[in-house]
Amino acid sequence: MDLKQHHLTDKQDKIGFSQKVAYGLGAMSTNVAVNSLSNLTMLIYNACLGVNPILLGFAQGIPRLWDAATDTIIGVCSDNTRTRFGRRKPYIFFGAIALGITFSLLWMAPKGWSEYTTFGYFLVMSLLFYTAVAVFDIPRGALGYEMTDDYHERTRLFAYCSFLINVGAITTPWLYFIANLSVFKDEAQGMKYVGIAMGALMIFGGIVCAVVCKERKTQQITRQERVKFWSSVSTTCKNRTFLWLLAIVFPITLGFYFVNGFSQYIMLYFVYSGDKHAASVLMGWCGTLWATLSLVGVFLMTYVATRLGKSKTVMIFLIVMALGNSLKVVCYSRTHPWLVLIPTASLSLGFLVLFSLVYSMLADICDEDELNTGKRREGSYQAVYNWWWKIGISGAFFVSGFLLRSTGFNEKLAAQSDSTLFWLRVWEIGLPTVMCLISVLLLIKYPLTEQRAYEIKDLLAKRKLAAFGEEKRI
Repeated sequence: MDLKQHHLTDKQDKIGFSQKVAYGLGAMSTNVAVNSLSNLTMLIYNACLGVNPILLGFAQGIPRLWDAATDTIIGVCSDNTRTRFGRRKPYIFFGAIALGITFSLLWMAPKGWSEYTTFGYFLVMSLLFYTAVAVFDIPRGALGYEMTDDYHERTRLFAYCSFLINVGAITTPWLYFIANLSVFKDEAQGMKYVGIAMGALMIFGGIVCAVVCKERKTQQITRQERVKFWSSVSTTCKNRTFLWLLAIVFPITLGFYFVNGFSQYIMLYFVYSGDKHAASVLMGWCGTLWATLSLVGVFLMTYVATRLGKSKTVMIFLIVMALGNSLKVVCYSRTHPWLVLIPTASLSLGFLVLFSLVYSMLADICDEDELNTGKRREGSYQAVYNWWWKIGISGAFFVSGFLLRSTGFNEKLAAQSDSTLFWLRVWEIGLPTVMCLISVLLLIKYPLTEQRAYEIKDLLAKRKLAAFGEEKRI
């Protein structure tokens, strides 16, 4: 498509500023919660509390499987819910409260418990936490798909979403640093207080999202029959465009979660030879750079996507991400540790574009599905997408513990062997880079282009006009 030619958004398809901000605050709550847990689990439960990484692999993988199952149930339930407050908003409101409480409780395990008692506590609390995530985030995600019918306004909505997610992400890398402050006995005690503060902020963001955002399809849904669970899931899984999108996202998900936490161990044991304080400072600055560039990158992403289309924009930035990750070969440097900021920058931009535009692309798929089936099933698509994504993460978590062990890593040692540090870098650099390139190849023939999305929008508008006109005649 010519860079100067793109569709203009109709006035009725625009979303108000306050709604975009509120929706972004809801997304920020989920993102901070899930990413904090992913980033801090090994540092707190393994390096501090001494739980075996293989046990933690199971403790992280099993809740993700549970989460994947509850996602589908919640998604279809929210599609079928009819209240005066809407389909999605009641789930978002009460789910936000549960999310904040369970996140706080995750970090309450004290030092001194046996390894299996600590493992059991973390497993149970993770199951409760991910149940709260499902209740809150599946309806919240589905709500975003129906807030506008416009191809580009969806990109702008999820750009706001990404912007606010990264405002929250600026604080996330510093949580471990704060937990290590001298006012606390150790990082385990520090995380208890950090967890309470962050939980309260998550509740606030989720409630604002529930109260301010509007459901656009309420009138249409009152005329729609309730969707049957297995029929809805089956129809979703047979959508060719949806499966294509899954095939694009899946390799990247596996690539980075197979080596979950490896970069932190490389920074701690290779770059800084076990100096936790120095490593935590660089980790914090990496996270701050990541979030800051993502804030700026939102504007670049929106500009490019409205001119080249979503799939081409994702392709370009995935290439940038693959090249940047490969630079870690030289940027993991004991002599010049701050070089690691270079690949951090490219990964930041790549993930921003991928996880912003993939949800905008899912919204377009929901329109295509309505054209083919006559029903709006945003909850089902959000749930099934999350189901596959989390199945991949669960499998990756199981593998990551064994992969870490295969490197010879021993959490009881203050210094790791040269062989361990070598294989940590091989896996952490090689796997994600290869997976990114696989996704780039799959994007080349992605079928749901901007032109096709607007064709679908016009066809749906004509169908609705004909249906309402028929009702008036009757």
